[in-house]
Formats: sequence, C-alpha cells, structure tokens
Amino acid sequence: MKGAISNLKINGDRLWDSLMEMAKIGPGVAGGNNRQTVTDEDAEGRSLFRKWCEAAGMSMGLDQMGNMFARREGTDADALPVYVGSHLDTQPTGGKYDGVLGVLGPLEMIRTLNDLDIKTRHPIVVTNFTNEEGTRFAPAMLASGVFAGVHSQDWAYAREDAEGKKFGDELKRIGWRGEEETGARKMHAFFELHIEQGPILEAEGIDIGVVTHGQGLSWTQVTVTGKEAHTGSTPMPMRKNAGLGMARILEKVDEIALSHAPHAVGAAGHIDIHPNSRNVIPGKAVFTIDFRSPDLAVIEDMEARLKTEGQRIADDMGLEIAFEKVGGFDPVAFDADCVTAVRDAAERLGYSHRDLISGAGHDACWINRVAPTAMVMCPCVDGLSHNEAEEITREWATAGAEVLMHAVVETAGIVE
Repeated sequence: MKGAISNLKINGDRLWDSLMEMAKIGPGVAGGNNRQTVTDEDAEGRSLFRKWCEAAGMSMGLDQMGNMFARREGTDADALPVYVGSHLDTQPTGGKYDGVLGVLGPLEMIRTLNDLDIKTRHPIVVTNFTNEEGTRFAPAMLASGVFAGVHSQDWAYAREDAEGKKFGDELKRIGWRGEEETGARKMHAFFELHIEQGPILEAEGIDIGVVTHGQGLSWTQVTVTGKEAHTGSTPMPMRKNAGLGMARILEKVDEIALSHAPHAVGAAGHIDIHPNSRNVIPGKAVFTIDFRSPDLAVIEDMEARLKTEGQRIADDMGLEIAFEKVGGFDPVAFDADCVTAVRDAAERLGYSHRDLISGAGHDACWINRVAPTAMVMCPCVDGLSHNEAEEITREWATAGAEVLMHAVVETAGIVE
C-alpha cells in the first residue's frame, strides 16, 4: 500500500451508528439483544443489512441455508473473492456486538472503499452466516458447517428447537431460504472480526488480538432418567433423583476440566429438569456439557472421562443415563499468510497487538477447512459476552475494523 492508502481509515462514527441501529431490532430486556436465528427479528435484521448493502452498491446472494453474501466487484472477473463476515443472530440474552461487529465492520469497510473510490483486483464479499450461536438450534455454527461440508443440509434442516420446530421450516417461514447451493462458492480467503469474549486484551491494554488458533469444542448432551415421586412422602433411600444425579455429574465435569488446567474448560450451560415442579422429585434431567481445549487429546480425554464417571454415578444411584454428541470441532490452526496479513495491518496502523487463541467457536473455524482463514479480535469490557451487559468502546470497534480492512484490502489487491 502506498501514500494515502497506507493510512486508510474507516468512519468510526458511521460504524457505531450502524451497530446502534441494528441493536434496535430484537431488543433484550436489559440493554442487549434477543435476535435469535430464523425468528421474525432475525428476518428484520437481515432486511436492514440487505438494504444497507444494496445502498453501498453490492449485489446480494442467498444460499439454501440462508447465508447472505453481499458482493463488491473487483477489476478481475476471474479472481476468486475475498470473503469477510460473521453473524447477526444473538443469544436469547445476547449483546449488541457479538457477531454483529463482524458483519457491520466489513460493511463499513466497503463504504469507506466506495467513499475513496478504491478498487481491488479480487471481489470482496461481506457475509452473514445463519445460526452461528446454536442456542435455538444446536449445534453452533450450523450454516457455516454445512457450507464447509461438516454437516449435511438435510440434517441441518431437521434440527429442532425446544418447541419441536424444525430449522428448515423456520428458515422458509421467515422468507430467507435461498436457491443457491450451499458451499458452491469458492473463496480466495476469509477473514472474521469479532470481540474477544475474554478478558486478556482489555486486562493487558492491547488494541488488537491476532488470532492464530481456535480452541476445540465438544458438546455432549446427557440424559439422566430416574423416577418422578412426591418430594414430601418418598423416603430418601427409595428415591431415584435425576436432579441429584445431574448435580454429581456436574461436580465431576468441573474436576475433569480442572485436571487439565490452565487451558481446558468445562461446564453445563443448557439444563432442563423434568417435570420442574416444586414438589416433584425430578424424573429426568437433560443437560449439555461443553468441554473446550486447544489440544485435541485433552478434549478426547475429557469426553471419555465424562462417560466413564457419568455411568458410574448413574449405576451407583440406580439411574439410567445416555450420552449424545450434539456438536463439536477440532482445534483450529489459522492460515499463516492470512494471520500475517492481520499482524502486518496492526503494525502499519500503529495498534498494539498480541497473538491469541480463541476460546469460543466462530464461523471462521469451519471456513478454515475450505479456504485460507484468519481472525481479528478487539477487546470487550471485563471479557463479558453472551450477556446483555456485553460492551465495547467506539475506539475498539474502529481499531478492529481498520485492521480488518487493511488485511482484506492487502489480500484482495489494490488497483493503483
């Protein structure tokens, strides 16, 4: 990059205004967002994003999983596009930035390139992947997983939410199921901007995280079955308490994760107790164990110990137990050249930076299987995410989007 291009800056105020405008759709109850995948709110957010993209001169593509692809043409019709994006769906009590910054940051990048009449050899495609969160329809990163060939589309369409509604039916209902074959697109490279969702960058006063690896993840749904009975009249030795069985297993999960400190983690985030009545001993507990580590062998060890210890606890208590792997991916090493492009961009712009391993799963983790991929991260306050109190500063958002833009534009090739 030469001259003014080496100092290319985005309009941080315009990016922030876009983030705040999107946050008006699917507001939460405590200042965040509830814009879950393939809901009416998701459809409304998608429509606003499409409107903005078309105003920026981009053409919109839509595949059969509802993935959105807004294309800015390059000067070489035969050059593969550089893709950049994340997701617009949120947790039920989600923040305004998780995923959304990674979609609207690239949109602002395109607006800036338009303002300055900067052309690239490769086209640039801003992407919104469907159902990254996985909270309504497990697993997470569902549509990027289909795009990368990890899941079949039929299997994804058959995923059901807590009310028994199927993903494919809901995608069609909201009007965002396209005709394009999922995964047919070829990419020159893929970049994703995201808030860190952890405390390291803020604690160390660093502007930019250069993500070199993604932590592996394993989701195992555990079903413990006992016997419903009256809480007041059933003698303690005669109870088959599924809730107590779950509690003992969760203690074991904590012990298993701590045995692989400091990089392994484990917990249950999704828990259903049946019949969930004050005076009924639980007859069934269904919960999902989330194990993560940057080391595949550690994940496999934690999975095996969960099954062994869980079965032992169930047998000792006279309970039945079943295990189902409902999601997961191996640890990811991102593309060295793309990672270097991110690091060089931060250097050029004068932002402090450090290498990071992402503790959360992202669409980039699947796309890395089919295209050279890297991620950029910016800090978030107290490392808090998946919470309506999630917060970032305007300056952090701007820095992350500028580093992203420089890495993307370098990869796409500026036409002087």
